[in-house]
Amino acid sequence: MNKLIILLSLALCLTFFQAQAQRCLPGQKGIEITTGTVNGFNPQNGFYSGIALSQYAKGSNKWKFGFDYLEKQYSYKDIKIPQSQFTIDAGYYINFLSDRHKTFFASVGASVAGGYETINWDNKLLFDGATINNSDNFIYGGALTLEAEVFLTDRLVLAADACERLLAGSSVGKLNTLLGISIKFLIN
Repeated sequence: MNKLIILLSLALCLTFFQAQAQRCLPGQKGIEITTGTVNGFNPQNGFYSGIALSQYAKGSNKWKFGFDYLEKQYSYKDIKIPQSQFTIDAGYYINFLSDRHKTFFASVGASVAGGYETINWDNKLLFDGATINNSDNFIYGGALTLEAEVFLTDRLVLAADACERLLAGSSVGKLNTLLGISIKFLIN
């Protein structure tokens, strides 16, 4: 009789309590690949791509370190003149919303960035004899980001973010809005 009571108790416990995956544990790392648009939803006007390493801290907060490439296109007569930026950034994201199953997370983050900007790949003379007066520069600044993450599996995360980035040193545009999606692979 005691064995039957123990088996029924165990079955009852398994019915009412589900084990949840351990997600966003302090020290857990992931590699993130990102792509998106710049200053609107049209990728022909500008796009960016990047790769980052993220590491979770307490409270599902996280550190993120990454490398980004951004390109914006400026129309001149029948051609497009590219503005390209190569940046390295580091930031901290604070989780402010999550569900009890640890499937959805929303975070706000701040980061610092620095890098290099080139206009038309340093080709100053255009096809019609016009000259570009803007110069290539080192750029530096920061960004504020709003990010939403959804765990597809315990090791695969899909994220969307909106980022407002201010980079001083640019001779063309200092403020850019980045809208992107990313996929993250948790590696430990």
